Amino acid sequence: MILRLTVLLLLLLNLAAAAWWLWPGRAPTLIAATRAGVPTLHLLHEALPRAATQAPAAAPGALAQCLSVGPFTTQAEMQQAFAALAAHVPRIQYRVAESAVSRGWWVYLTAPGREQALAMARALAAHGVRDYYVITAGEQQNSISLGLFQDPHNAQRREAQLRTLGFPAQLRQRVEQVPQYYIEFQQPATPGFAWQAHVAHADILHAQTRACD
Repeated sequence: MILRLTVLLLLLLNLAAAAWWLWPGRAPTLIAATRAGVPTLHLLHEALPRAATQAPAAAPGALAQCLSVGPFTTQAEMQQAFAALAAHVPRIQYRVAESAVSRGWWVYLTAPGREQALAMARALAAHGVRDYYVITAGEQQNSISLGLFQDPHNAQRREAQLRTLGFPAQLRQRVEQVPQYYIEFQQPATPGFAWQAHVAHADILHAQTRACD
C-alpha cells in the first residue's frame, strides 16, 4: 500500500513539473555558448553555404603592351604596313621623325672666285687628274668636286693623292636630314600574335617595346 502511494506521488510531481515548463508565455532561459572574446563555433554544414556565396578575388589584368616598329624609308611603305596591321590590333598610329643620313664622303677644293677655280681646274688637268667638276652655282659655288665616296677609306686615299700633287684637298661627310616613318600599335590580347607576318620586309625593321599612351 505504501509503495503504491509513493509511485502515485512521484507521477503527480512529474506531471506538475511538465505543466510548469509548458505553460504558455514562458520562454526558456538560454545560456551563453561562449565567453567574451572567444569566436563562435559554427558547424560545418552551416559554414559551407556562406563560403560558397563569396566570389573569388579577380586576378589583376595584364598591362597593355605597345610596340614601335620602323623605320620605314618611304611613306608608301609605312601606309601599306599600317593598313595590314590595323585589322588585327586594338589601337594603331604612326609618327614621323627626322633622321641624319650619311650621303657619302666628299673630296673637294675651294677657290675664292670663278677665275681661280678655273685656273685650279687647268692645273689639275695638267697633273693628269680627270675626275673633277667645277661648281658654278649654289652654296658650294667656285668649289671643285673631286669625288663622292661611300667608303671613307676610298675618300681618304683620294684626298691623300691630291695633297701629294700639291693641291689642298679637303674631306667631309655629307649628311642629309630625311624623314623616317614609324608605326606604333597596341598588341592584341591573343597569344602568339606576330606582327612580322603582316609587314613586308619585316627582317630589316626594328621593333621596340614601350608603354602605351
